[in-house]
Amino acid sequence: MKLVFITGGSSGIGQAMATAYLQQGWRVALVARRLGALETWATDMSAQLRLSPDSINVYGADVQNPDSIILAAEQCMAQMGVPDVVIANAGISQGVDTAEREDLAVMRQVMDTNVLGMAATFHPFIRGMQARGSGTLVGIASVAGIRGLPGHAAYCASKAAVISYCESLRGELRASGVQVTTIAPGYVATPLTARNRYPMPFLMTAQDFARQALRCIARGTSYQVIPRPMGVVAKLLRLLPNAVFDRVLKGQPRKHRHSDN
Repeated sequence: MKLVFITGGSSGIGQAMATAYLQQGWRVALVARRLGALETWATDMSAQLRLSPDSINVYGADVQNPDSIILAAEQCMAQMGVPDVVIANAGISQGVDTAEREDLAVMRQVMDTNVLGMAATFHPFIRGMQARGSGTLVGIASVAGIRGLPGHAAYCASKAAVISYCESLRGELRASGVQVTTIAPGYVATPLTARNRYPMPFLMTAQDFARQALRCIARGTSYQVIPRPMGVVAKLLRLLPNAVFDRVLKGQPRKHRHSDN
């Protein structure tokens, strides 16, 4: 059976994608900081889907700490083999105000989790995938990485970096047979978006997102915004001149600071 390794698996998108892969007969290695929550979910899912004991392995790790996620990856390969698909999904979103000194530390935390954490997730698997001549690395970005939004400087900057990082990695690995797929979700109903205090157009469930994402990964799509209508909006926003974009945002609510959650 094929194997997928997914970070950020204790809730939301990560857990929905893990469930979808299990339903397709894949083995799943699931990673999150909250190991207890993963173990409970794995037990419930094994009973619900009547899975074999080797279908799910869970690992506790924090992608902010490269040694932590690298150890989890090495344990996965020792126990289950080199994955066919690795999905770097773990991420955080915190509103910041650059005028506030303490928010610089928050910005570092967001960048360490969303950007360095992705690179640290992919790193342990690349040599094994290259030696095998196949594999797919999936970076979960965001439409927030396409244009900067008020109060969202840390998150938007991190997801813009994810998009460029995955594009660079795709060029580096193309000749080896290892694919890189970038998926940019719009608004997905998860604990991450539940704190937002502004309208979220085209809001979709994590389950709907997972079904579309798995199809993109299976097709070897290099870059995809999900859902597609949000992709159209994102392209239009990218094409807007700065003066027009600034007028569109004028008077719109900004993301609240992390301390206001």
